[in-house]
Amino acid sequence: MVDVISPVRIVLVDDDPMVRTALGMILGGDPSLQVVGEAADGQEALEVVAALDPDVVLMDIRMPRMDGLTATQELLRRQPPPRVIVLTTFDTDDMVVRALQIGAAGFLLKDTPPARLVEAVRSVAAGASTLSPQVTAALVASVSGSGASNPALGELSEREREVAEAIARGLSNAEIAAELYMSLATVKAHVGRILTKLGVDNRVQIALAVRG
Repeated sequence: MVDVISPVRIVLVDDDPMVRTALGMILGGDPSLQVVGEAADGQEALEVVAALDPDVVLMDIRMPRMDGLTATQELLRRQPPPRVIVLTTFDTDDMVVRALQIGAAGFLLKDTPPARLVEAVRSVAAGASTLSPQVTAALVASVSGSGASNPALGELSEREREVAEAIARGLSNAEIAAELYMSLATVKAHVGRILTKLGVDNRVQIALAVRG
């Protein structure tokens, strides 16, 4: 018997129905993803997630009744919590930092290309974190030079350092694999070791350690 892998179940949260429709068309066109529900604000998102128990939630920030960051904080108290990607037109540094502090698995801009958005949802569902390259670059630039770099950088191998530098430039695993002539599995293994050696939780913290 052939094992059938269930698609990643997604809930879309945005107060603009046109945005939800567009996201649904992008994500619903991939057989590995399934949009199972929508919500127009943070409060409704809590109700929809409680009813549907999705794997991933795409969350807008500025919405009526309850904003996306507050809703994300509430959702991540669930057991088990969904993986949340904050998806917004705003990329101010404080929003990115707050989203990451709360525990969001990703922060993407709404103009993220469709293929990258699909890749990001898959990646987050698999346990990774994701940030738009421009978000990573802006955040790193905002704190670059503000403190000492992570001393554990010296423990990275030459290849791990190359991967860390690529992450600091905002490259995805697939882009790193192509640039450094590695398999995707090898890149993922390097990223896992880098996270462990640096004692950090996500890719943007790797970038900050490299650029610090």
